[in-house]
Amino acid sequence: MPEETNTARRPEDIALDLMKFVAMTTGYGKPASGAGFQAKGEKSTEDYAESLLQLYLRCKEVIKKP
Repeated sequence: MPEETNTARRPEDIALDLMKFVAMTTGYGKPASGAGFQAKGEKSTEDYAESLLQLYLRCKEVIKKP
């Protein structure tokens, strides 16, 4: 008899996949690329990371809703 595996995914994993999909398809929070300098008002890498974390938290909230 084949061994049964638990194929159910955790909500956190689903939220992470959703966050990656949204970020990759929309460029969510991505800093604009330039010619080696950062223009005033452009997002830094820290801001980009913070944007992705906020997006992940929003995705977790959506996944948890019934």
